[in-house]
Amino acid sequence: MYYVYVLQSEVDGRFYVGYTRDLRERVRLHNAGRVASTRERCPLELLYYEACLVRGDALRRERYLKTTYGKRYLRNRLREYLNGKC
Repeated sequence: MYYVYVLQSEVDGRFYVGYTRDLRERVRLHNAGRVASTRERCPLELLYYEACLVRGDALRRERYLKTTYGKRYLRNRLREYLNGKC
């Protein structure tokens, strides 16, 4: 099983999208500062994830969520949660 996940930085509020086979361990590594791309943005909160059976599907979904349309999808999908935080 592969997971596509979205983290939100509590420092700058920006999203980080990635994929992994072990979601719990990957989120732990992000928050421990062991992932270079998010080291300066810790702590991070897991907002959203999707499970895929095939690696190619997870990679395709990750690429989509990083596009303008994908970001729009995430903001619409998480609208109530994000509005409640502000």
